[in-house]
Amino acid sequence: MARKILCVAEKPAIARAVATHLSGGSFQTHAIRGNQYVKNYEFDFNFGGPWGDCSVTMTSVIGHLTGLDFERQYKGWMSCPPGSLFEAPVQESVDKDKLAIAENIRNQARYSKALFIWTDCDREGEHIGSEVRNQAKAGNAQIEVKRAKFSNTERAHVLRAAREPVELDEFQANAVAARIELDLRIGAAFTRLQTLQLQAVVAALKEKVISYGKYRSGSSKIMTHASTGSCQFPTLGFVVDRYLRVKNFKPETFWSIKVMHQRERKKVNFLWKRVHLFDRAAVAMMLERCLMAKQAKVTKVNSKPKSKWRPLPLTTVDLQMMGSRFLRMDSQTIMKVAEALYTKGYISYPRTETDQFDKAIDLKKLVEKQYPDDSWGQYARDLIDGKFRTPRSGRHNDKAHPPIHPVCWVSQNQLNVNEKKVYEFVVRRFLACCSEDAKGQGTEIEIQYGEEFFHANGLIVLERNYLDVYVYDKWESSQQLPNFEKGEVFEPTEANIAEGKTTAPSFLTEPELIGLMDANGIGTDATMAEHIAKIKEREYVVVHQRGTGRTKVEELIPTRLGTALVEGYDNIVAGLSNSISLSKPFLRKEMELRMLEICAGTKTRQEVVQQSLDMYREVFIHTQRRIEMLKAACRKYLVE
Repeated sequence: MARKILCVAEKPAIARAVATHLSGGSFQTHAIRGNQYVKNYEFDFNFGGPWGDCSVTMTSVIGHLTGLDFERQYKGWMSCPPGSLFEAPVQESVDKDKLAIAENIRNQARYSKALFIWTDCDREGEHIGSEVRNQAKAGNAQIEVKRAKFSNTERAHVLRAAREPVELDEFQANAVAARIELDLRIGAAFTRLQTLQLQAVVAALKEKVISYGKYRSGSSKIMTHASTGSCQFPTLGFVVDRYLRVKNFKPETFWSIKVMHQRERKKVNFLWKRVHLFDRAAVAMMLERCLMAKQAKVTKVNSKPKSKWRPLPLTTVDLQMMGSRFLRMDSQTIMKVAEALYTKGYISYPRTETDQFDKAIDLKKLVEKQYPDDSWGQYARDLIDGKFRTPRSGRHNDKAHPPIHPVCWVSQNQLNVNEKKVYEFVVRRFLACCSEDAKGQGTEIEIQYGEEFFHANGLIVLERNYLDVYVYDKWESSQQLPNFEKGEVFEPTEANIAEGKTTAPSFLTEPELIGLMDANGIGTDATMAEHIAKIKEREYVVVHQRGTGRTKVEELIPTRLGTALVEGYDNIVAGLSNSISLSKPFLRKEMELRMLEICAGTKTRQEVVQQSLDMYREVFIHTQRRIEMLKAACRKYLVE
């Protein structure tokens, strides 16, 4: 009798895709009791190696199975001082809406020799895999546990993952468990404190839960899976900081020297090396010396090849940043669409920090798959016919997934509007990576006029190369400069003073915010979009549209409540040594770095939880002692 293997995926669609490939499309489908979305697929498959021919049941979960919560006596809002939640007992249990799914895994495990986990191959997927394992072990303590490692649902890739299983990464699973506990404790403590204190102060907040994490009104429970937790306030802090810089900006007048010379019917504008100064009298004196000299001398004529580098392979952060900028979609929508394209088998796993392709990946084969496309199929052919170049390698490799790339070609009429945009971007980016850099000829002319130096630049684009497919980058030829010879002298056609004013920075856009979060270690590539969505949902930030059509830009503006919270927390720690505001990224960045130490095996889950709680407890104590600062900020912005 063939051995039975239980396979469990993270999503129903992935379970069906894997079952289709492993069974060759021949499987029996059984509904499970208590959940309409999860199905069991039964078929036979030869796993090779020690496993050989096996009877397989393929099923799935729907994300996380379990949640973390405080014990009953700590759940009420008034049940204990908020600060006691840093140490209050917690318990993990299967979520009510997942009970049928957990029972299905236990039942199937009873008759199975082994469990193969097919969750997404990232940190969150490892933790979900550990939840699946625990349920399977509850049904069969002797079951052997393996993990299928895959980054897309292409048939050959799925077959290889099934026949080359690895071990579940306990370190990554523990890092997520640590983050879930920290987000519960820290989120609940601060949410209760600020809600109870501020509801009594401002009428507008009387019925409002002022959340620090994914807090459920009416219970103690934090929705911890992929939770914003302590990422929410630093994310809001970036928005408020830019807003205040714009609002407090005072323009200053500056002056510069403009020099123009007409030659060969071309006007050449020379830029001042000093750019501008804020002292008009000094600029006037410098111009006077230029005019007294009458003639300018050409001190440098440089003409040299220039290149515009093709983009690096695509990471999740880049997809969110570039997508927000060019596709007119917010980052959360982009990630949902990318997940759908991955689940359907069209692109690779869209959550990756890697910007370098492994040498084992046959990139030319992936390019060839794009031949049928009307828009870029000919470009793909040209690459294979001699223009293919090995992609550049960036500095990041998460050792889990390749850069985001198309797995196969799909006709546009099989995709909805948003899917078309994201799929096209992924394909064009991939083809651009496999192309030659754009090439041009740059010319720089420098002149000395009196005691001042000026310069002019020109560019001729000679070979567009990757720019022909990657329509999101622009590199245009400027007007060709007339001939100048080094050492020649001439009298400029015009020289005068120009006046201008410094301008305020613009409000923060979503691509800029993602860049700031990435640079400061706020969240992971997989969760940044959710943190941004959460501060919008909490009404801490609103989206404002500036411009129309192609010039339309969506700016993030903090609400009065958002501004009050950030200013209040900044005031709480003002003047205190070694204390850091919750609106600044340092605390969360430190916590994220400690998660990496768990992943590397250099620190335990318990060590990191305790160290991080100690950091946040100190801020909590300061907040309690100086809560009037937070109240005052809320009165300032929210009381009419």
